[in-house]
Amino acid sequence: MYDGLPGQKRGILYVVAISLIFMQAGLWAGRRETQNNFPQNSLVKTQSLIPFVKSDGRPTIKEHPIPKLMSDAETRFRERLARQSKTLPDAVAEYKRRYGRDPPRGFDRWWQFAQDNGVLMTDEYDAVFEDLEPFWSISGRELRERASAAGHLPLIDLVRVRGGKSTAENIRDGPGTEVSARARGFLKMIEKFQDQLPDIDFPVNAMAEGRILVPWEYRNFPNLTEDSITDLLSGEYPPDWQGQGNVWEAYRRTCDPTSPARRLYSSFRASSTSQNRTSQLTARSHEFVFARNTNGNYSFCQNPWAHYNQGLFFSDWRTIPALFPVFSPAKASGYQDIRIPSHYYYAQTRRYTYGWDPVNLELKPVDHMETPWEMKSDKIFWRGASTGGGSSPPGFAAQYQRHRFVRMTSDESSTNRTIVFADPPSSTNYVYTSVPIGALNEEVMDVAFVKVVGSFNYPGGIGSLIRDHRFDDGGVNLGDHWKHKYLVDIDGMGYSGRFFSFLESDSAVMKATVYREFFEGWIQPWLHFIPLSSSYQEIYNIHSFFSGATPSTLRAANSTTLDAPPAKRRPIDGDRRLRRIARAGKQWKRTMGRRVDMEAYVYRLILEYARLCADDRDSMNFTL
Repeated sequence: MYDGLPGQKRGILYVVAISLIFMQAGLWAGRRETQNNFPQNSLVKTQSLIPFVKSDGRPTIKEHPIPKLMSDAETRFRERLARQSKTLPDAVAEYKRRYGRDPPRGFDRWWQFAQDNGVLMTDEYDAVFEDLEPFWSISGRELRERASAAGHLPLIDLVRVRGGKSTAENIRDGPGTEVSARARGFLKMIEKFQDQLPDIDFPVNAMAEGRILVPWEYRNFPNLTEDSITDLLSGEYPPDWQGQGNVWEAYRRTCDPTSPARRLYSSFRASSTSQNRTSQLTARSHEFVFARNTNGNYSFCQNPWAHYNQGLFFSDWRTIPALFPVFSPAKASGYQDIRIPSHYYYAQTRRYTYGWDPVNLELKPVDHMETPWEMKSDKIFWRGASTGGGSSPPGFAAQYQRHRFVRMTSDESSTNRTIVFADPPSSTNYVYTSVPIGALNEEVMDVAFVKVVGSFNYPGGIGSLIRDHRFDDGGVNLGDHWKHKYLVDIDGMGYSGRFFSFLESDSAVMKATVYREFFEGWIQPWLHFIPLSSSYQEIYNIHSFFSGATPSTLRAANSTTLDAPPAKRRPIDGDRRLRRIARAGKQWKRTMGRRVDMEAYVYRLILEYARLCADDRDSMNFTL
């Protein structure tokens, strides 16, 4: 007869049960906590935790997330491409469906330009709508006045159209003063369409960083904006902060008053808050979580601590706290600049253009330094200067995006990383093991600074900067990148101007950015490039999926694959998939990232802007 468990056994079972409850609670809390890890947030979806199972006592993975990410990306892009309008009536109907109004006057000419030049994306201009929508709340006259007034602000040039002819001018510094390369680039982009425009001014940002940060109160109570504009234009408005304010404090004011960024009392002491928060970030980050996209929509208002890890919040250049129509090559979330294609993408130069022949001054279809895929290195490659932010306030350079990446990949310590890999190679049997990061970096990373910039802003000065990061004194040309299968693209002082050249190469691009550019609705992550989180923690597992386990990984796992010849250790399917991304990126650049595609974007943008500047906007509509 069963009389129950003896007291001792019941006690043991009770302790075990309680332990299990706490373990489950801890796992749940840990999972919930990771949802707020930078770069994760509700706007940038990521894969869930590793789907662990046990097989013969050895930890394995049920399914690797990357194949599905790639498959879903291709499906989404094909569907988007297939949906594009094929006729002018279709395009007009789609425009009205999306934006609730008629397209602007000249839309038929824009359509003909797009058709004549094989523009494939005929409907994906939500970026134009988003950037210009705030200006519908002010009159055409007010918009024209603000555009003209913007030319008197520092680091703003005016591209002016008068009588069908366009010029670029530096109004603030006077006649004959040189204008920025960005203004000259935009001038060139509108050249084909200048005769179709009324007399109009385009204020162009001379800097790489975004400029327009309108406080929440000004956006929601527009009558306050007039006072802010008067203040800006009265008296001296210096181009830099000069110790009076900083980008982060200006950015916080754009957030909702109930958001954590507005409710936070933030200290700027680099030795405490920022470094401690970053160490927690690194400790908690999941190395097998893959971002679905880059972080252009990341909410710094909801995650204010994350601003310590992005140099844009420490820029020395003063932002503008009023709604001026300023045209910029990129912007982070929260900014209200109007996006235009970068002059780096549009121009043809030795430093930023794939295939450019500086001797004969002509563009070649294949760069003279291009390397066949089979001869490319499997190492992850990056070179750049130690830029990434300013010194307002000083002392935070250690946490800027480039410094964090180079320091992570220069780490020679025995700190372990969890690596997932197929064993045997090319199989669907994925196992994982812990590997010292020092060994991994030696085997898979070729990352270094090539130039010291702003060492005074790094804690400990130039000595600490050089000690903590790898430097390559030899430097590199653009063509040296083509020797590698993996090219990393990371923000500098602003967006990265090398992205299009990387895409056009025969290498696969891994991109991390907090900036949004004009083409965001045209390109597809995991099809044309590999998106990286801003923590970079998953990069080792991306490499292991495509290129296989390194010798140190195989040794740590005690895998018999280590006895195989090196050529047999690489997963054939993984290398094929990586090459597919490289080819898709190249194809995208040559079909949707051409100069004429940028012109089509700008053409449509300036038609929309011209309507906004009109006194009678309805008269500037296009109807069939």
